[in-house]
Amino acid sequence: MKKACTLFLFSLIITQSFSQEKIKVAVAGLTHGHVDWIFNREGKNDIEIVGIYETNHELIKKYSENYNLDKNLFYTDFEKMLDKVKPDAVSAFGATNEHIKVVRACAPRKIHVMVEKPLATTVQDAKEIEKLAKQHSIHVLTNFETSWYASNQYIKDLVEKGELGNIRKVMVNSGHQGPKEISVSKEFLEILVDPEKNGGGALFDFGCYGANLMTWLMKGENPLSVTAVTNQNKPEVYKEVEDEATIILQYEEAQCVIQASWDWTFSRKDMEVYGTQAYAIASDATTVKTRGVETEREQTIELDPRQSPYNDPFSYLAAVVNKYIEINDSGLYSLPLNVTVVEILEKAKESARTGETIYFQKD
Repeated sequence: MKKACTLFLFSLIITQSFSQEKIKVAVAGLTHGHVDWIFNREGKNDIEIVGIYETNHELIKKYSENYNLDKNLFYTDFEKMLDKVKPDAVSAFGATNEHIKVVRACAPRKIHVMVEKPLATTVQDAKEIEKLAKQHSIHVLTNFETSWYASNQYIKDLVEKGELGNIRKVMVNSGHQGPKEISVSKEFLEILVDPEKNGGGALFDFGCYGANLMTWLMKGENPLSVTAVTNQNKPEVYKEVEDEATIILQYEEAQCVIQASWDWTFSRKDMEVYGTQAYAIASDATTVKTRGVETEREQTIELDPRQSPYNDPFSYLAAVVNKYIEINDSGLYSLPLNVTVVEILEKAKESARTGETIYFQKD
């Protein structure tokens, strides 16, 4: 097993230089299952939670007690909270279709926003978010778990160096046994199985990972077409949304197959990239398997986890707000890239509904 470290001296210097730069963050919603992370960051000193917006009194009581939070932190009026606590940034943990409301309130106040994946449920909302962000000069970041994976970054570096050759085929497999099967909270489950709040079922919940990663690998390039098939393998459990989705993105010289499912035997988020000279497989967050056309055996590389601020979305948010990190348009968190992700998801939804391939319009 070969040990590889992804940390460069420069990134170490940067990490040390802003490790104590604290920003004020407000939380918008407590219904999303990923929200607990912001309250479980021992040893981190880069953000200060100055306000929490939530209208569900049961959730307010639950989080207040579970994390010993001051009750004065909680607000039931979002805009009043923003005006009172004046945060540098807001981290949104509500339904995906509520992201637009968060940005509408934050943008005129010059408050940066980070949302959980995907950016929006419709292209119309995504485009409005992009317009508001540009108009008011704020950042709107979209957080994906796979953005912190050292394995994905390692493969991206191989692509940039030309070591894989030209990309021909990418497979992204994402999902788990199902949100009900893994016992997500009732509030989170209500979002995930609501086609209005979530955009769809497994297609939006996990199809977004593949769309995000492939658009990143392709440096923001749109696919030529999107073809998708969805199914309700468990209609008795998921009555209004699909639990199974396969999306095919066709490019001029490459194809990406995204398998998004609530029917896997186990949780997985892995990626396979096949080029003309070699392939690289990200088996998990820190393991990459590679083989070149002239290599007899597959090589396994064990990577160190990514270092702060690239291993934690809130550290990353603080670094962006403090201008230690400049996001390019094809970055994993970037707004232009994630607008494209929503366009892919919307076309995939339409393809599955009509049974037809949906084409991107050429610029």
